[in-house]
Amino acid sequence: MAETNRVGLQRWIWRAFVRSALIPLVLVEAALIAIYLFSNAAIRDEQTSYLRQAALTELRSAAQLETRVIHGRLEQLAALTDGYRNLVAEALANPMTLPDVEIDRTDSGVMFSPRDAGGAAVFYSGATAPERQDLDKVRRLTALDPVMRELQRSNPLIASVYFNSWDSLNHIYPWFHTAEQYPHDMVIPDYNFYYLADAEHNPSRGVVWTDVYLDPAGQGWMMSAIAPVYREDFLEGVVGIDVTVDGILSEINSLPVPWDGYAMLISSDMNIMAMPPKAEQDFGLQELTSHTYQEAIRREIFKPADFNLAQRAETAGLAEVLQARDQGVEQLKLNDRALLVGWERVEQTGWRLLTVVDEETLFAQTNSLAEEYRRVGMWLIAGLVAFYIVFFAFLWVRARGLTARLLAPIDGISRMMTDIGAERWRPAPVRSEIAELDGMAQHTHEIGLQLEQGQQHYRNAQQRIELVLDSTTESIWEWHVNENLIELRGRFCERFGLPRGLIPFEQFQLRIHPDDRARVRDAEQLALRSGGHYAAELRFADEQGLYHWLLSRGRILERDPDTGQIVLVAGTHVDIDDLKHIESDLRSATHEAEAANLAKARFISSMSHELRTPLNAILGFAQLMELDSQEKGQPSEHVEEILLASRHLNTLLSDILDWSTIQVDARRVELVPTDVGQIMSESAEMVRLAISEQGLSFEVTPAPEGLTVMADPRRLRQVMINLLSNAKKYNSTGGAVRLYCEVLGSRLRLVVEDTGMGIKPEDQALLFEPFQRLGRENTAIQGTGIGLSICREYTRAMGGEIGVDSEPGRGSRFWVELPLSSVQPLPSSHRPLIYCLSSDSQLIEQIRQALSERAQLQVGNAVTLLDHAGGQPVPALLLIDSAALDASTLPMLRRLRQQLPAPVPPVLLLADALGSELVTQLMSECQGLVRKPVDSDELDALVSALLTKGETGDAQ
Repeated sequence: MAETNRVGLQRWIWRAFVRSALIPLVLVEAALIAIYLFSNAAIRDEQTSYLRQAALTELRSAAQLETRVIHGRLEQLAALTDGYRNLVAEALANPMTLPDVEIDRTDSGVMFSPRDAGGAAVFYSGATAPERQDLDKVRRLTALDPVMRELQRSNPLIASVYFNSWDSLNHIYPWFHTAEQYPHDMVIPDYNFYYLADAEHNPSRGVVWTDVYLDPAGQGWMMSAIAPVYREDFLEGVVGIDVTVDGILSEINSLPVPWDGYAMLISSDMNIMAMPPKAEQDFGLQELTSHTYQEAIRREIFKPADFNLAQRAETAGLAEVLQARDQGVEQLKLNDRALLVGWERVEQTGWRLLTVVDEETLFAQTNSLAEEYRRVGMWLIAGLVAFYIVFFAFLWVRARGLTARLLAPIDGISRMMTDIGAERWRPAPVRSEIAELDGMAQHTHEIGLQLEQGQQHYRNAQQRIELVLDSTTESIWEWHVNENLIELRGRFCERFGLPRGLIPFEQFQLRIHPDDRARVRDAEQLALRSGGHYAAELRFADEQGLYHWLLSRGRILERDPDTGQIVLVAGTHVDIDDLKHIESDLRSATHEAEAANLAKARFISSMSHELRTPLNAILGFAQLMELDSQEKGQPSEHVEEILLASRHLNTLLSDILDWSTIQVDARRVELVPTDVGQIMSESAEMVRLAISEQGLSFEVTPAPEGLTVMADPRRLRQVMINLLSNAKKYNSTGGAVRLYCEVLGSRLRLVVEDTGMGIKPEDQALLFEPFQRLGRENTAIQGTGIGLSICREYTRAMGGEIGVDSEPGRGSRFWVELPLSSVQPLPSSHRPLIYCLSSDSQLIEQIRQALSERAQLQVGNAVTLLDHAGGQPVPALLLIDSAALDASTLPMLRRLRQQLPAPVPPVLLLADALGSELVTQLMSECQGLVRKPVDSDELDALVSALLTKGETGDAQ
């Protein structure tokens, strides 16, 4: 505080001198210099204004002069175009002696003049059939070749003269090889500004001018004067005279522009039509000719967007003014350079002729004189600064002398403040001859007395706060870290038999339960390292040795100012014993509920296994009865009903068994990189036959090659088969099923669509709940109502999501979304191929799950199996379902032995009973037998033995 006052006092004295002596002098000197500088600036501004006005007048005059010249040139060219149009109309309409014409034809039907005979070039496009090409018209136009030649030679601005007809005839002078230049199928009325002459765009039938474009005949950038040729009200064609931009530019450059300026020609659409090299540098542009003739003919190539003033940020304002006024002068900023632009409108075309002058060149002499005056002013300012530096030094010495006389009383007041800060509330007062300082000393003494009273009030308030805390918490504690002492206050001490005040921290920790000490010590060390809050739950012993739960919380209060180490930590102890007992009771109740739920799931699983034993017998005998009735040629509806009901009950038991397995095993899955395309293909093949038998169309969009997700292949295949089966069951007659995938960022979505009855929005929330069929349980459609809930559990276990988008009457869209994987799955080409002859989707899925890691499974019929005999790969094993047997099975096996290079061992999948004579004969041909329902371990052991035997045999 003393240092701040000393600096403030010296500044105050310094400011007094500055205000009384320096400021008036500085104001007078500054006023004189300002008058000089302002008068210099005024003279320069007057000169600049005069030169600017003269420049504006000169620029406007130059633009008007050049505009009249361009106007005259365009009038002349327009008159020539109009005259040539009249000659063409007369030649086409009146009888005349027709000259011979040398023409040739291409294979594509193009008629053209093959060489330069001094006349015009002829091009009759192949778009007009050869029999419709009018040779008489070509001859009539050839009679005008001398006129075209004279027009081109007499006027240096004319690059070419041409006539384009409605039936794609182009007659153009001078000659060039049109068949090599033009596309042979070109429809001429669609190109080359033909539309500018029709009745819609030119109702007055006068001469019109085009914008600048790239000439398809190879003569660079040009513009054309175009006029229509009518036969009564029929547009026979268009005549045109092409004028090169270089010709117009040479005319413009020949006209004088003052101050080393230049001229430019701007179209009515604000496109730069012609500009000299200096303009190219200013506008940062260059003429573009990098277009092929084929491209130029196919489309009208105008100047790029950079040549349009309205589309450039730096010239957009100028473009608005040019469009708003026919003449004038404006300033333009380009590349940090100020340019003056004058313009005049060309009446007949709407073009603007611009004259451009650099302002730096215009005002160079005036700026040089102003710079000289500015240097003189700078010397005056430098002299004034030197004078005031000396004067300021003198005043500074005087200010220091006055400051020294004030230091004594100020230092005395500072000592009084120091005593008050050290809680010596009554310091000795200081006397001073300056009344204000003497009053300050007295006021400081009174402040000490007031602080003494305030400190007493603070101590009283702190005592009241401690009383309040004692009534709301067990204890307030303070841990003195350096001394390793803890101070306890409140009823905690009486309850637990501890003394008030400071006690060793080790003595306090001995009361903590041994199992909690390590956790409490870790929380303390974490708070000391991070400098944050401390919190821990602990059991604390009372005098009788009984433990009670406490919640201890605290925070850092003080640090050593030199080392930054923590000195004091303070907090509270709260009794949470009752809360812990309630928490223990809740945990016990939760464990009992989970145990009951597990027992229920195990009971369901056990009952499902027990029910399968009699069900397998019913299903086996029903299959035997079905075979017997088929041999007698007397199909029985009762047997079919038994089979249908048995298979439905078997499906129901399998679903319930899966559901109970999920509940018991907590959705265990193995996540590995999985080929999406393979999963989609295998799932589709397993349901394709069933979908086809129901009369539904089935579309599968293959996944992109190499697309993989993190999933359990067996569970993902089970989910997709379930969704496809539902799409088949709940579809409409003659409907469709579609399977495809979508990539959504880092996730993949597998989608199954159907055209069924759809699902109401209010029912969709219950769709994935177990045993929910949403009213379908009263229909003929069989189901258990837990398939979708199983799909949801497996999908969530794989880290994915499942959902549905549906609208009543429009079908449903079920989707499964999983994270993509950048790791490719292990190649499966080394695994042997097993062929399964069956149409039972449930049996096929069971076999696929049992052999998923051992072999590749392919499902089909006898015809597709025989196809393998002529190609690769050849199956290593054949699984034959007894339910799929017919009279062709035995001949198929014998034929297969003859055609395959190595024997394929067959394995029969048979119901509990043997069955017909066909089954008995087939058993003699097979090398293995597995009873249905299939036991996965039994099937895996048999397949492993047969495959190992086959590999050993090959080796031998």
